Amino acid sequence: MTSPAGWDHPALIERPLLRLFGGSGAGVLRLLKDQHLSHDKSTGHVKKRIVLHFPGFEPLDAVKHQARYKRSAVKTARLQDFDVQVGQVQSEGAGRYFDVDSQGADWQTASRVYIFDHDEIVRRLNGRGTLHRMVAGYLSALRVVWEGGAFGYFRHAWRFGLFFLFPFLLVAIGVAGSVLIGTAPYWLALESSLLVLSAIVAYLAFFKLFLPWSARWHTLHLFSDWELAVAVARLEKPYLKQWVEDSLASVRAALSEPADEYVISSHSMGSSIATQVIGTLVEREPGLFAGKRVVFVTLGGAILQCALLRSAEVLRARVGAIARVKDIFWFDVQCLTDAINFYRCQVVALAGHGDAPQPPIVFIRLKHMLSPERYGRIKRDFLRVHRQYVLDADVRAPFDFTMMTAGPLPAASFANAA
Repeated sequence: MTSPAGWDHPALIERPLLRLFGGSGAGVLRLLKDQHLSHDKSTGHVKKRIVLHFPGFEPLDAVKHQARYKRSAVKTARLQDFDVQVGQVQSEGAGRYFDVDSQGADWQTASRVYIFDHDEIVRRLNGRGTLHRMVAGYLSALRVVWEGGAFGYFRHAWRFGLFFLFPFLLVAIGVAGSVLIGTAPYWLALESSLLVLSAIVAYLAFFKLFLPWSARWHTLHLFSDWELAVAVARLEKPYLKQWVEDSLASVRAALSEPADEYVISSHSMGSSIATQVIGTLVEREPGLFAGKRVVFVTLGGAILQCALLRSAEVLRARVGAIARVKDIFWFDVQCLTDAINFYRCQVVALAGHGDAPQPPIVFIRLKHMLSPERYGRIKRDFLRVHRQYVLDADVRAPFDFTMMTAGPLPAASFANAA
């Protein structure tokens, strides 16, 4: 057996790149060659990799992310016919990581995966009282509208615009229904003494029936998501600024470890957060990336969720700064089935940097990666679909998160996935 899915032959990487990207595909090939991607000259395989992963807005700490990664890696290894061992979470200063050792018939790769989760922030936002979360969520929504974000969503990715409106409209309907119940004695011309009873019924209907029912769509979780999106765009909240500063030392340390390549992967909201962190390092220590093979992969990237707000000037500047670093190869993975990404949008150009190198867009089709049964179960759950970027597939596919972060091929080669 050779590498998984027969991906070890150079021509299988070069021809699809040229076919998919044309002239820009040639640029990807030049990058692969200029950065000496084949550290094992005889096979082209990566032997040592450092991964820095920035997850999305999920209530998962590093231990839970490791557990999910392990479940997916075991399934992928079975599908691709190789062995994998996923270690336990370790701590190094403020950083948390786990090691992944993979081995096929003619290759062996060791990856160290650093997890930059913001679980504490998620739990802090979700742990407040219901009314507090509702008020803060609606204030954030108003700010998104006021700062032009909502207009930008519908202009560039109308489905993302609907995703923005969804939780706020749903809760507004619930509030309106409860108000109707509470005022029923008045508009039904009943005795005013019944207003106390109707108010109690309205309260129970909203807090004990409607909100638990709406939780299936993670409604209040999305309220907090939008609150954090505004905070990431403005980067004014002390807790977020401190999180970014604390992460810098861990990222710096990870990039200082010897490795064949460094993969910075980010999912959903994590892409905006990763941009703030990596962009800060580009501004302060541009030499940190010199001579390294760094690949920045945005999965279901929602950078524009934050970057389209007028106040996100620093974030937009950092998008451009990262795009212009010649030692960082950036590609964006998008999916038509996923409503929570800016499908077919060039993130760098829409952030105001049309003159900068544009990340190639990799389009994946979940229908072609999952079994019909599995796809049928998840296709109507938009948040579950959005998580699939970092989960295992049911068939061998050109793009696979486990193979990109723990397999033998250079991460940049996955920019030819289609």
